[in-house]
Amino acid sequence: MAQKLSKKVQNIIARDKKVFLTTTREPFPFVPHRGEGDFAYDIDDRKFIDFTSFISVYNLGVNSNSSVRNAIKKQIDLLMHSAFTDFYGEMPVKFGEELLKLMPRGFGKLFLSNSGTEANEAAIKFAKIYSNRGYILGFYNAFHGRTGGSLGVTASKSIQREHFGPFPNDIHAPFPYCYRCPFNETYPGCGFACIDYIKKYPLSKEVGPKEVSAIMFEPIQGEGGYIVPPKDYFKELKKLADENGILMIADEVQSGYMRTGKFLALENFGVTADIYTMAKSVGAGLPIGVTAVSSALGDIPYGKHANTFGGNFAVTAGGYEALKQINSKKAKLSEEIVQKGRYIMKRLERMKEDYEIIGDVRGIGLMIGVEFVKDKKGKEPNPEVRDKVQLKCFDRGLLLLPSGESTIRIIPPLTVRKSTIDSGMDIFEDAVREVSRQNA
Repeated sequence: MAQKLSKKVQNIIARDKKVFLTTTREPFPFVPHRGEGDFAYDIDDRKFIDFTSFISVYNLGVNSNSSVRNAIKKQIDLLMHSAFTDFYGEMPVKFGEELLKLMPRGFGKLFLSNSGTEANEAAIKFAKIYSNRGYILGFYNAFHGRTGGSLGVTASKSIQREHFGPFPNDIHAPFPYCYRCPFNETYPGCGFACIDYIKKYPLSKEVGPKEVSAIMFEPIQGEGGYIVPPKDYFKELKKLADENGILMIADEVQSGYMRTGKFLALENFGVTADIYTMAKSVGAGLPIGVTAVSSALGDIPYGKHANTFGGNFAVTAGGYEALKQINSKKAKLSEEIVQKGRYIMKRLERMKEDYEIIGDVRGIGLMIGVEFVKDKKGKEPNPEVRDKVQLKCFDRGLLLLPSGESTIRIIPPLTVRKSTIDSGMDIFEDAVREVSRQNA
């Protein structure tokens, strides 16, 4: 039976609807109030297991941890806003130096902003500056943000783009979504038909490759459905890029910061991009965007790009403390993330065999997607079943988020305990079992 919402929760939701424009929170009546570690508590102090990391932000636990919070509090008493693009500051420099320790060799130069979409906007502008070319190649199912430039490269859902175009400088190609291959091929026998398509169509029929400044991609597509490409895909894509002098922009806004067991998800594929973007978890709970460019690309001209709040001292103080923790125990944390991910995947693979409504499970580390279908043979997406499972989990005290057309993402804090994983997965399987019986 669905949870009966308290008068307090109902009141807050009703007031919200009067004050704010509609976003994406429907139909999830969660009103968070506090959090610690693996758990979040709503305004009625009801306890929830967090398998969302609040959209992959709380990688070090819900509300981060006490040392990060104390670093933020200490900085707040000194100075918060610093006009960092006009003045200098030690705290953002310390943050940048610590971050670069985790980046691939040869990085580089950073630009700090306030969100993932701003980080991607900067990456697009920088790629055009460095290459003196105008077009960006993106992918279907990709999500890079909701502002003009990043939205042009986004191609996840039409509602996100409609009425905001035209987007004249963006072209798109199919991403290697092997569970739903648009070419009806099977990897590895396909010979990367999706790469051949890029050569034969957008880079032949729409624009010449010498007009394309960058290929922009998520190493693992996030909002589009937690789609994991084959191991060698990005090596082939990089060959194509290098042959034509095209830069590669890796959007690590959701997949980065150790989420897959590597600091950057692209590391799992043995490839290095020219520009990386990050956000979400980098501020340990506070808003920040980071655009990192290879040292080989050089600098940008004075006045070409800036902002007001990027490099905020309070945000970079928390981010710096969190990065120090990551750097000090990276190897151990990486091993634990991989082990936890395999543990969850093993259970999900078993569930996939047992339940007709689970079509596919995929992921790396603690970035895992479960795709729901009407039946395994037809593979027809089943968003109604996905939503029922999610809401039943909510009623039982487990927070989950949707992704793509009919996928649930499992993205607990990286520090999640095994006992919490077991409790959360028990709730999840109970919900799947119940919905499966109802749909039999």
